[in-house]
Amino acid sequence: MNRRLFLSSSAALSASAYEPTQKKSNSLIELRYYKLRNTTDSMPKRLNDFLSQKQLPALKKAGITKVGFFGNVIGAGSPCVLQVSEFQSLSQMEATWDSVGHEVGDYVRIESSLIRSFNGFPALEMPAAEAGRAPRTFEMRTYESNTFNSLGKKIGMFNGGEIAIFRKTGLNPVFFGETIFGTNMPNLTYMLWYDSLAAREANWKKFVTHPEWDKLKMMPGLSDGEVVSNISNSILSPTDYSPIR
Repeated sequence: MNRRLFLSSSAALSASAYEPTQKKSNSLIELRYYKLRNTTDSMPKRLNDFLSQKQLPALKKAGITKVGFFGNVIGAGSPCVLQVSEFQSLSQMEATWDSVGHEVGDYVRIESSLIRSFNGFPALEMPAAEAGRAPRTFEMRTYESNTFNSLGKKIGMFNGGEIAIFRKTGLNPVFFGETIFGTNMPNLTYMLWYDSLAAREANWKKFVTHPEWDKLKMMPGLSDGEVVSNISNSILSPTDYSPIR
């Protein structure tokens, strides 16, 4: 199937921005959910102890430095722990898990998906470490599309201008990626950070009223109803041992 889409009416965006399949040199990001249940002997605590004391040191030893662990504040599936890990290739991911091992503390099940970073955002960006600051608020958003062509249009919007508008309006990106293995495909997922929930509300208002966003979303064929079939999101809090925080 030819998944390349050219949008002649989008003069402000390059045609290559609408290629749904991102460059294979872009990083891979695994989103791994450890599904838990509340128990009298504290299953969540036992899992977090394992992740902080054994798995995180093993990942660092294997050279995986861009990694984060998050609890779900608002969203489906609580209690759970989300682990976000960046790899440069499938072979690196396979070698890492072979060296780290798959033993974990107690959990109900693991669900995972794999995304490839966008051409316009090819690698995960770690928020700057600031000693003594309060943990940031994180948000993860997933946009589903009806077809790979419509997904390609939405990815093109991000690569061709939307990410830049995010940065201008305080929607601080961590990663953007197209799902290559996972559920509810075709879809894309991205993560943002804010200083607080209040900052989130204020900065999204800045984004939706920004003149560059008004112009971009009015391009023919790029309305939400044409390129996005469903949006889901969750508000996340980093664990006290998470390198991304």
